[in-house]
Amino acid sequence: MAKKGYWVSAYRSVKDPDKLAAYAKLAGPAIAAYGAKYLARDVAAHAYEAGVKARIVIVEFESVAKAVAAHDSEGYQAALKVFDHAAERDFRIVEGLE
Repeated sequence: MAKKGYWVSAYRSVKDPDKLAAYAKLAGPAIAAYGAKYLARDVAAHAYEAGVKARIVIVEFESVAKAVAAHDSEGYQAALKVFDHAAERDFRIVEGLE
């Protein structure tokens, strides 16, 4: 059985809130088609060490393959074009422990 896959996005700063909102409207439906489940989507409650108390988004998929497919999909790529560097963020796909 494949382990779950996760998108982890840590925002450092938001440059254009309007573009970010437009991106979110497209990104949500685009990744829902791949079974995405949002686990967290808010400003960090606390930030320690080198952490920045900014927006964090964690999305769960049934596998890393589904997470990658969602990212590479036509719908999500269209959302990224709308995103157009609206924020500085660190985006990663990681494999879960189970």
